[in-house]
Amino acid sequence: MQANRKGAPDSLEITSAPKQTAKWGKVLDQTRCIGCHACTTACKSENEVPLSVTRTYVKSVEVGYFPHTRRSFQVTRCNMCESAPCVAACPTGAMYQRDDGLVDFDKSICIGCKACIAACPYDAIFINPEDQSAEKCNFCSHRLDIGLEPACVVVCPVEAIFVGDLNDSASRVAKVVNREPVTVRRPEKETRPKVFYHGAHQATLDPIAARRPGGGSFMWSEQTAGGDHVVSGHPESWNNSSAAALLSYDVPHRAPWDWRVSLYTWTKAIAAGAYLVPLLLILAGSISWDSDIFTQAAPITGLLFLAITGVLLIADLSHPGRFYMIFTRPQWSSWLVKGGFLIAAYAGVLTLHLLATVVGLGIAHKMLAVPGVPLSIMAAVYTAYLFAQSKGRDMWQSALLPPHMFVQMTLAGSAVLLLLAPVIEEAAVTPLALVLAAGALGHLLMVWGEATLTHPTAHAHLAVWEMTRGRFSNFFWVGVALVTVGLTAPLIGPLAAPVALAGLLAHEHAYVQAAQAVPLA
Repeated sequence: MQANRKGAPDSLEITSAPKQTAKWGKVLDQTRCIGCHACTTACKSENEVPLSVTRTYVKSVEVGYFPHTRRSFQVTRCNMCESAPCVAACPTGAMYQRDDGLVDFDKSICIGCKACIAACPYDAIFINPEDQSAEKCNFCSHRLDIGLEPACVVVCPVEAIFVGDLNDSASRVAKVVNREPVTVRRPEKETRPKVFYHGAHQATLDPIAARRPGGGSFMWSEQTAGGDHVVSGHPESWNNSSAAALLSYDVPHRAPWDWRVSLYTWTKAIAAGAYLVPLLLILAGSISWDSDIFTQAAPITGLLFLAITGVLLIADLSHPGRFYMIFTRPQWSSWLVKGGFLIAAYAGVLTLHLLATVVGLGIAHKMLAVPGVPLSIMAAVYTAYLFAQSKGRDMWQSALLPPHMFVQMTLAGSAVLLLLAPVIEEAAVTPLALVLAAGALGHLLMVWGEATLTHPTAHAHLAVWEMTRGRFSNFFWVGVALVTVGLTAPLIGPLAAPVALAGLLAHEHAYVQAAQAVPLA
């Protein structure tokens, strides 16, 4: 390199590190928010959000006792999680994470399974009633991509909302996040949100910290607790909040999965147990490999109830015509995808089993049992992992759930086969009755454990309260009473089977719905 007359080099080779990809974050400054709802209306206008649903809204809570009260606000929306549960749970990749950290969605491949809604710990996702696809706040990504700020940022009259690059230390967002006290919603869920609250009151951040008004009456509106709508906050008879806080404006909480999912857990338990129970009896020496219960009743019952399970699953989709996408574009972190392939593989084993019976190839039954045993168990138990992906539903995070579903499949399978045994194979009645009694006892012990063991979170405790003492208590206690009849199966035989099955169905409905009843926003 040669120097000029002033001693400076003729040219400099300048090298710099490659520019880091932006990582979008948002700050909601609740010390500035005046609760004008301009962000809500701007979002609806910009994104054509229909009535009855919102991508963002402003929750308000009255804190303190008269005359020393004040109103606290919380702008509620998608938290743009770094580790997004909705992305992991989506079976087709319709919910996805961009390189800049934004969690966005593709409506063209959404099947409307609502797994993303169940997975979200913040109640931020909904099914658009006009196009039946899942959507949420996406920071107005279409505006960010062309250099514009989100609509809510532009319209806020007090600059309580601002976005920026968290990787840029000079951005306003990075300065606030790195230098000032901020918080995120539900950090214990380990989703690492990129929406930060500055100056937010805990009574607004915790969805069950504030009491709800008596009768569901809110500012400007009334909300009911009927159907799939649940008003946020403590029920009046379940209020252990130490905060002097009362909700004054909120939106209804909706349970994503209805009675069809409750019924599907029951039909799937029957389909799985109908094959496994006869195999257990064969291993115990109670029936033989050529037993009609095993060679005929097991595959026919299993396939019938698998077909009903499939119909229920497809019927629960908002886009049932797209169900095939689970198999054509699977997103493998989703337990909905894993479960779909497990059920398909199990159905294949049952079909081959039935064909072997038709052609008289008895040796094939023993060979098929090798894959059949684990597939039948996983067909029943995978739902525990599917439920566990719903990170906001704390009652479903129980370690007892997988073994409980195994016990339920033995109860359901033995009960259905016990109904058929007097016609098909009288000698199988007694061993099936014993299995039913054992399954009923195991189920009741599991229920007792789930209801009485110390619950790890207040959300789990409230869900159990809803199941055992709240809106679903009738289903729960009827279920307990009817399953108890299954204990008498060795005495009354097939008469106990339909009663125990009805009890299991009642329990499934109480369990599935109560876990979804706790508000998350």
